[in-house]
Amino acid sequence: MSIEITNESGVDVDEAALQRLAVYALDAMHVHRDAELAILLVDEGAMEQLHVQWMDEPGPTDVLSFPMDELRPGTEDRQTPAGLLGDVVLCPQVAESQAKEAGHSLLDELQMLTAHGMLHLLGFDHAEPQEEKEMFGIQRDILVGFAMQERRR
Repeated sequence: MSIEITNESGVDVDEAALQRLAVYALDAMHVHRDAELAILLVDEGAMEQLHVQWMDEPGPTDVLSFPMDELRPGTEDRQTPAGLLGDVVLCPQVAESQAKEAGHSLLDELQMLTAHGMLHLLGFDHAEPQEEKEMFGIQRDILVGFAMQERRR
C-alpha cells in the first residue's frame, strides 16, 4: 500500500500512527494493496486557502478530502481495484482546538479526521441522516478496531 504522509503544518504529529491507521482502514474497507493515498498536514493559512478555493467557505477547517479515481469499498470476496484513492488534508491547529473541546488528545482527533477523510475518498457522505448514520458507524468501527489492534502492539 502506498501511503505518503507529508507534514507541512509545523506541528509535531505521530505520523507513524496515522500511517498504521490508514493501512488498517484500507484493509477494513477491502481496498487493493496497490491503492495510493496521500495525507497532507498543513497550517491554518494553507487550509483556509483550500477551504475557500474548493468549498467556497471562509476560514480553516479540520479535514478536506480530494478523491482521484473514485474508488469504492470492496468486499472480502472482491477488493476494490488498484488506483489513486486521493488526498486527505488535515489541519492540526484546528484539530487541536477540537480535541481540547472534546476532551481527548490531538492524535485521537487526527485519527478520527483521517478515518473520516478516507471514507469521503471512498464515496461516503453525511449530507442525509441515513448517510450520516452509515458513515459515522463505519468510522466508529474503524477507530475501535484500530484502537484494539494498537493495544495488542
